[in-house]
Amino acid sequence: MTLSDFDITNHSGLYVSKEPHPTFGKKYIARFQYDKKRYVKVLGYEKRDNITLKDAKVLIESFRATIMKKIDTINLKQEEKKPIIKNINSSSSEELKKLKEENSFLKSILKDYKKLNHDILVDGIQKIYDLQDLKPYQIELIKLQDWLEKVNKRMIIIFEGRDASGKGGAIRRITRYMNNKHYRIVALGKPTETQKNQWFMQRYVEHFPTGGEIVLFDRSWYNRAMVEPVFGFCTAEEHEIFMEDIVNFEQDLVRQGMILIKLYFSVSKEEQKRRFDRRVNDPLRQWKFSEVDMQAQDLWDEFSEKKYEMLKRTSSRSAPWHIVRSDDKHLSRLEALKIILNSVDYDGRNFALNFEANENVNISVQKELLQMRKSKDY
Repeated sequence: MTLSDFDITNHSGLYVSKEPHPTFGKKYIARFQYDKKRYVKVLGYEKRDNITLKDAKVLIESFRATIMKKIDTINLKQEEKKPIIKNINSSSSEELKKLKEENSFLKSILKDYKKLNHDILVDGIQKIYDLQDLKPYQIELIKLQDWLEKVNKRMIIIFEGRDASGKGGAIRRITRYMNNKHYRIVALGKPTETQKNQWFMQRYVEHFPTGGEIVLFDRSWYNRAMVEPVFGFCTAEEHEIFMEDIVNFEQDLVRQGMILIKLYFSVSKEEQKRRFDRRVNDPLRQWKFSEVDMQAQDLWDEFSEKKYEMLKRTSSRSAPWHIVRSDDKHLSRLEALKIILNSVDYDGRNFALNFEANENVNISVQKELLQMRKSKDY
């Protein structure tokens, strides 16, 4: 096998085979030596029948167990049929030899795996497959960008949700391969004293897209619907004025040709806590943990109440909310991509892809509100 027999992956130094392995009938991920002349380690096998590989170590051990079982079966057949059928000895011996070679090969791989931390191994391989799943849809996003530029259309994508709901990770996956000349990510901080005395929407309007451009708001004017009233950053009157006016404002935007997509990433209380704990304990993620995060769990019910009101009052036919259940990060990112791609009829769409919504992840506003009422989570 040479480098030409492999396709590059998103991870430096890792390659996926173009053809299935001659022995196991599956494609595999390999690492090459520095000279890239031959692969030295097989690191896992591709998913098959829509089952994602989650544990390479278990897979290898399963292969090994299967081979040992076949060896025992062949040995038994040889003992049973030796006096009667002479011709079977030759073919069975060849098969036995082949299986022993496979077993030896797998044992050598398993030996390498045992040197690695199990959780890191599983997580790393899973991420490779997840990134591969997103790629076809990321290619479609580039087509969508080209179409927007061609027809001079403008697009705003709003990312809302509680802290640690996966907004930032989704934005990174969505923009990964996009043309950075034609999109901007806007994440505004606290308003200045001057901005506090201006029309509330003014500081957001200043960042609106021009023709052929996409602007992604990592939190948006909907801070006034949830975060600000919960923490007392606005008065009850200011909150109510916003709730009364925003639907008409968005309808005017859409009527004037703006493509407006509103995504709400809905994370469970248990998953939010798990992510907070990880931020606290992981030095690489501690910068994400803020004073506001510390209060998010204690103020869960208050946020739920404002979330319920926001979804109920601000989802309209021209600018509906799309609820994305985000406990599973990969599935939520995939659904967010589909929602964006399904928002316009761009040129060159690959109809071989599955653009249908995953009803367990992409939830209607009505279903989300009903679920919140049933669980009294509002």
